Amino acid sequence: MSEVVRVLLADDEALLRGTLRLLIDATPGLTVVGEAATGREAVELAEAREPDVVLMDIRMPDLDGIAATEQVTAASDPPRVLVLTTFDLDEYVYRALRAGASGFLLKDTPPPRLLDAIRLVAAGEALLAPSVTRRLITEFTRVPMTRRGSGRLDGVTPRERDVLTLITRGLSNTEIEQHLHLSRGTVKTHIGRLMMKLGARDRAQLVIAGYESGLADG
Repeated sequence: MSEVVRVLLADDEALLRGTLRLLIDATPGLTVVGEAATGREAVELAEAREPDVVLMDIRMPDLDGIAATEQVTAASDPPRVLVLTTFDLDEYVYRALRAGASGFLLKDTPPPRLLDAIRLVAAGEALLAPSVTRRLITEFTRVPMTRRGSGRLDGVTPRERDVLTLITRGLSNTEIEQHLHLSRGTVKTHIGRLMMKLGARDRAQLVIAGYESGLADG
């Protein structure tokens, strides 16, 4: 990631893009490198402008935000994708995360929170609120087990599985430390190993792996 966080805006509402550009460009350490009005434009500009973070609307013409996210994150050195959604119960949120998004934001997010979220995701963290994680779990547990991955956790130790289960259920690192009586460093080590073993880029992808392995149940 560059010293200045490069942001690509992908939304079909010109007014919203303009507002976001003014906010981001006025913030030290952040800059907008492009605007896309369709999903296809977002994919093309992500390749051409090499942003660190893409703010991706879900509902866009030509190519929706989910398909665009999947294409953007398939690059060899992809940017992080932060999904923009109108409702936190949006039926597409899980699909967007599954497509490779690192998190989501509501469109009415206060400006300071938005700016913090961009920095957080650019630094490699996942923006996945526990409250919405629980909602996603509720939705995902309705999916028949036959549609979930069965051998995804091969090679994961019992303790790593415990950590992954708690991540999947929306617990923070601090809560995991307290629940499993582990030190902060030990929890971070387990998370690092889980990412390596499961091929996950961030916490959001670990949550998805947990969902698909049935760890959200119960």
